[in-house]
Amino acid sequence: MFLLSAPVLRAAEISELDADSLGALAKDYAQSSFPLLRELLSIPNDANHPEEVEANVVWTESAFARRGFSTQRIATAEAPLLLATRQHADADNTVLIYLQIDGQPVDPSRWFQASPYTPALKQRNAAGEWEQIPWTAIENYDEEMRVFARSASDAKGPVAMFLASLDALADKNIAPNFNIKVIMDFEEELGSPNLPKAVTENRELLSADMLIIFDGPRHITNRPTLTFGARGIATVTLTTYGPVVPQHSGHFGNYAPNPALRLAKLLASMKDDEGRVTIPGFYDGISIDEATQEILRAVPDNEEEIRERLQLGSVDKVGRSYQEAIQYPSLNIRGMQSGWIDEKVRTIVPGWARAEIDIRLVLESDPERLIDLVKQHVRGQGFFVTDQVPDKALRMAHEKIATFTYENSYQSFRTDFDSEVGRWLRRALQRAFEEEPIQIRMSGGSIPISPFVNTLGIPAVTVPTVNRDNNQHSPNENLRLGNYRDGIRTMLGILTEPL
Repeated sequence: MFLLSAPVLRAAEISELDADSLGALAKDYAQSSFPLLRELLSIPNDANHPEEVEANVVWTESAFARRGFSTQRIATAEAPLLLATRQHADADNTVLIYLQIDGQPVDPSRWFQASPYTPALKQRNAAGEWEQIPWTAIENYDEEMRVFARSASDAKGPVAMFLASLDALADKNIAPNFNIKVIMDFEEELGSPNLPKAVTENRELLSADMLIIFDGPRHITNRPTLTFGARGIATVTLTTYGPVVPQHSGHFGNYAPNPALRLAKLLASMKDDEGRVTIPGFYDGISIDEATQEILRAVPDNEEEIRERLQLGSVDKVGRSYQEAIQYPSLNIRGMQSGWIDEKVRTIVPGWARAEIDIRLVLESDPERLIDLVKQHVRGQGFFVTDQVPDKALRMAHEKIATFTYENSYQSFRTDFDSEVGRWLRRALQRAFEEEPIQIRMSGGSIPISPFVNTLGIPAVTVPTVNRDNNQHSPNENLRLGNYRDGIRTMLGILTEPL
């Protein structure tokens, strides 16, 4: 294991690194690290393709080794995890940092550039549209310029920010007063299916005093933000059936039941017109007391601005505000398919219809219980429920059949605001930006952190850095360069804050 031996200034001794000096250092190292960011974003990283995963593992192994870290692959049933470790003299504490390296799959036809893996520098033109400009323009970048590429924000951008902050401190001969472990996940967008077992089997290797997650977007105001929890996630695939193969709608319409209609009615039965789940017991155990309401009200959301940005004439009524809404479990239809549409449309009664559903989890809800509630609801609507594609005998024996399969990926986590890690990170961001960070009790999205919290007992806080309007998971994902610079500033503040 690497031990820094050269004479260094300890973080506790660095009094000159105030907000102005951290800002200037971040500006310099944002500029010097743009080639690194471009190189990293150019490596395809769809976790469904093992050869792409391997290329990213090799790149990160090299990047961390060059910065004095020892690296170790943690084998799983699929893609490995990568652990990078660096010890510092006289350090009493160890901070574990979580970084995500993989990205969502891409549909290149919906990206407005040559390739999602060829980073494009863009700025808005007079019409307010994003226009590609030569990459050389980044030598004199404007903070409103953006880099468009898959994983620019989710979450290779934060990886590059972290590496740039390490370079800045090395050049200034500064070392943190805590040891650093970095765990890199190459299957996050697949739900990190192998992470819980890997954490259980490597307790000692991953042990730490606290966990920081560099992931996700800042608050919509783009001010420094800390998030103390995240919802978990489970997924359901629900399929209904009509004729064994698609049939001519003229010959068999009005005779062969349409599975798309059956699925639409089934899904509609799960929620009311205001977006609330109507399945009895789905929200049981959730209580928002006055103390929690005060925490939620302290987040400076502008509900009108959120609706305008999303172009929504109305919003669901699960909670009385955006922050309250994400304190509850959700039942979301994330995709539907049946037959054909657009230029491939044909006049048929489809053979099947399928919905992909995600259930966002909170600490107060048992994932298996919620999944079972949904399954029992499907049965209650008159469907014979199976986990297999039905054969002829099953089809003939039942009026309505639904195939129901699910995966419980990981649970929610939540850390107290006044925990040691919470107080430490607040101090760091206050010094870096000379303002109180926005503190969010729970983010709506999911990150696979609960195995660390629940198995290892490590308190965790997310430090988001990227712009909220980044199109993550969608075509034309992007990273605002002002956020890239401020992300480096954030990480410099944390790495130089005594623990």
